Amino acid sequence: MALDAALARKLGVGRIHHVALVVADLDAALGLYRDTLGLPLTLILPIESDRVRIAFLTAGESRIELVEPTDDTTGVARFLAAKGEGFHHVCFEVPALAAALERIAADGIELIDRSPRRGAEGPVAFLHPKSCHGVLVELIEARGGPAWEPLGYADRPPEG
Repeated sequence: MALDAALARKLGVGRIHHVALVVADLDAALGLYRDTLGLPLTLILPIESDRVRIAFLTAGESRIELVEPTDDTTGVARFLAAKGEGFHHVCFEVPALAAALERIAADGIELIDRSPRRGAEGPVAFLHPKSCHGVLVELIEARGGPAWEPLGYADRPPEG
């Protein structure tokens, strides 16, 4: 089954939080997106658990995430080797991630993450591309949602 408009409405899908691009060299990519295009850089962060280094840049109400693998054995590194630099995933904001995952699974969508996990800017989970017309879809819980405290986010969530 594919994620469709009726399901998106039922989940309370809000804005596009970010679009992620895999890059071979984060610093070189920042030369284009930050320096040439003028997108404001909001965050550079190593994500040790995923063995990547990321940067977020603001583009209107949404963000661009640049993702550089730091280990050649990861899924992101394999993606880069097989497909080259470019589009990796789209991330949609939802009000309550755990509830959204339950509804998505009940509707037959294949989940990569069955429960919310820590992300750079809030609780996240991924949906399998097989169920999303070939696109890796990430969901992020809106600031201060029900999964924030159990996942140990600070009293003041990051800007987003």
